Amino acid sequence: MTHTPAPQFRPPLVRRDPRELTRLEVNARYMRKEEYDRLVENVRRDGCLTSTPLIYSGGEYEEGAELVLSGNHRTMASIDAGLDEIDCMLIEEKLTRQQLVALQLSHNAIAGQDDPATLKQLYDELDDVDWRAYSGLDDETLQLLAEVSPEGLSEANLDFATVSLIFLPPELEAAREAFEQARIGQNASWLAARADYEQTLDTLASTHAAHKVGNVATALHAILAIVENHLTDLQAGYQTPDGEPLHQGLVGLETVLGTRMLPAPAAATINKAIAAAEGRGEIAQGKGYLLLERLAGEYLSGSNYAPSEQQP
Repeated sequence: MTHTPAPQFRPPLVRRDPRELTRLEVNARYMRKEEYDRLVENVRRDGCLTSTPLIYSGGEYEEGAELVLSGNHRTMASIDAGLDEIDCMLIEEKLTRQQLVALQLSHNAIAGQDDPATLKQLYDELDDVDWRAYSGLDDETLQLLAEVSPEGLSEANLDFATVSLIFLPPELEAAREAFEQARIGQNASWLAARADYEQTLDTLASTHAAHKVGNVATALHAILAIVENHLTDLQAGYQTPDGEPLHQGLVGLETVLGTRMLPAPAAATINKAIAAAEGRGEIAQGKGYLLLERLAGEYLSGSNYAPSEQQP
């Protein structure tokens, strides 16, 4: 690592249209929706920003489109609150990428939370000891950066929009029940072994490295894509290598077929057969899987196949 003395800044106070400022593409600081909405309301009520963003004009940006080093959410909130101009501190000295990242990490201490994956991505760019110290990250935070944390799956750096849902009377009660169940379960906790947690982190880290992505949500999406390509591997959870069931619970049909989709002609044929079997009383209504099981069993064992569930 190298040592570079920090420059002395005397940024003047300037007035800028927030719409003409360039906001950070990679920002470790994020706010949850309710926090951001509260910030917008505060700015609208005050009619100005009571905390000054820090902007930079020494880089290769279009003239008049200064980069916001600190205060990205305040800048966005001022736009949403309808402000035409805001006060900013302007750094005009030429800075290196290392200095910009260190400034960003040290100044973004306003309300909000850090996405650990993005924070680690930015911190890893600093190979200068002095700039790492300048960033202000303490030993506890650095220990968190040593692991890829699933906390990055939260609402980091997302754009939000308000959506209104309108339900017809027959659907209203079901919708209320669904929302109530979601509210009850929002603080639910499940106990898992530490080994499972560590394996999850290792898998996320391996996916990060393989796909060269810094966002935890993107890495998890890649993992889920792998699972989708190996759905039949889940059969090990409910049957032995010899094909005997391990439990009496329900399993996903996709783990049997290896896909969540069927060609429409095939689906139509299966639907007709199930409807015919239900109409003749050969299987109970809503239990079309019994017909598939019977056909598969007769294919393997002949007409003497005994179904796993008593049919009418």
